[in-house]
Amino acid sequence: MIISLIRTFLLYLVIIFAVRLMGKRQISELQTSELVVTLLISDIASIPMQNTGQPLVSGLVPIFTLVAIEIILSVMMLKSGRFRKVICGRPIVVINDGKIQQSELRRLRMTTEDLFEDLRQNSIVSISDVAYAIVETNGKLSVVKKPGKDSVTPDMLQLVVPDTGIETVVISDGVISETSAKLCKKSVAWVEGVLKGKNLTADQVFLMTANTAGDFQIIKKEGKTQ
Repeated sequence: MIISLIRTFLLYLVIIFAVRLMGKRQISELQTSELVVTLLISDIASIPMQNTGQPLVSGLVPIFTLVAIEIILSVMMLKSGRFRKVICGRPIVVINDGKIQQSELRRLRMTTEDLFEDLRQNSIVSISDVAYAIVETNGKLSVVKKPGKDSVTPDMLQLVVPDTGIETVVISDGVISETSAKLCKKSVAWVEGVLKGKNLTADQVFLMTANTAGDFQIIKKEGKTQ
């Protein structure tokens, strides 16, 4: 039992390391090759977890082989657009200049219900608002609205919007993050100074965000008093 727990923990760490090597992506954003490698790694890792009689290295070698293959393929795709197209395919336009491309939908085996579901997830309630819709190589739908249907931006109104910089979480559940503070060009001393001005201590704060301009927001822990 102890051996199984140790093997499972070691394989868990190895898989985390392997995924970190391949890069940060959400499952929905995985390219075809990345998804295949991820599925294979999960299957391979389950074998030495369940069979304690099998050497642990028999699971580690295939995992790192797959990771190496994926990294090599990624480099090759960076160097060659043609090779990337072979592995990942190409984006497909399913709405072109406001017109649904029925042949492309059939090619993708994508129903009109699938199309409308993806449009709703892009905050589109009427297909007449869409100028272009493109199914990307990772399967997600990118949408470009018609000029008259797009949201008004400050640039269109010739307004100058102040730049407040990046906003980060500088305190999470009572713990000050020095890294997040530096990211928004602030220091731990600055955070502590803000708290002192509000008669608060870090352990009384559930969440505190701050941005480069010095704006901040504090949410106290429930039940905590000043």
